Amino acid sequence: MILIAVISLGAIGAIGALLLYAASKKFEVYEDPRIAQVQAVLPGANCGGCGYPGCAGFAGACVKADSLDGMLCPVGGGPVMAKVATILGKEAGAAEPMVAVVRCNGTCQARPRTNQYDGTKSCAIASTLYGGETNCTFGCLGYGDCVKACNFGAIRINPETGIAEVDEEKCTSCGACVKACPKSIIELRKKGPKSRRIFVSCVNKDKGAVARKACSNACIGCGKCEKECPFGAVAVTNNVAYIDYTKCRMCRKCVAVCPTGAIHELNFPPRKEAAPAAPKAAAVKPAAPAAPKAAPKAEAIVEPKVSIQSPASAPTKE
Repeated sequence: MILIAVISLGAIGAIGALLLYAASKKFEVYEDPRIAQVQAVLPGANCGGCGYPGCAGFAGACVKADSLDGMLCPVGGGPVMAKVATILGKEAGAAEPMVAVVRCNGTCQARPRTNQYDGTKSCAIASTLYGGETNCTFGCLGYGDCVKACNFGAIRINPETGIAEVDEEKCTSCGACVKACPKSIIELRKKGPKSRRIFVSCVNKDKGAVARKACSNACIGCGKCEKECPFGAVAVTNNVAYIDYTKCRMCRKCVAVCPTGAIHELNFPPRKEAAPAAPKAAAVKPAAPAAPKAAPKAEAIVEPKVSIQSPASAPTKE
């Protein structure tokens, strides 16, 4: 009986092993070994800035893609994509470097406080409760959710203005701060040649008078910038202007006509001030040459008449 039990258990084990082997072959998932190679050269930040769930997801997408056009690791940038292209035998697609931009200029002087928030210092929590400590319900709350979300120390809250600021040298354009901001005032924009950018630093959708009352630096939707732009890069929608960086040619004409200073220009050389025009000298007609004076008339010289008497007529002495 013991022998029969041992044989039966051995047969059942053998049959189970065969079934498992067959199932593993039938449902085997093949993984391209290049995925591991690509993942090895990626930074491993798992920030999601590439649009995929972590570096493993991005590596798999690169291997499956026919070309690398539009594929970019924002943390590694061009050098990392060059390594990926070498591994896969593909050409690295050209991609414009991006940078995070905070579209709020409501400093403490321009946007005075009207109340005080004593709750949890979180932008996400505060935004669900009320509009903020000022009359502008669209501006930066300044509690630092974006700072906590950034893994590269590229963003901070300026203690003087109370607004988030981005260090473009550290920013990898991963987009974590964009997702963390409940007011949607942070966006990724093209870094631009020599890091030069022009953008509207306001998202206030209130009408002009209301927006200006809440913040003196707010965009009032006057449309002057839209009319001034010769390239159609500026559009006013919902009472606020927006500059399309794909159309902008950096002429800065919109900056000059903005009445509230809501359009910002970064990293441009200072404008050349026009030299003051020289005052026009009064036209002085040259004096006509003086007419030569007439020569004085020569006075007639009267010669004295001398009478000569002959001797015959001379008187005789008696």
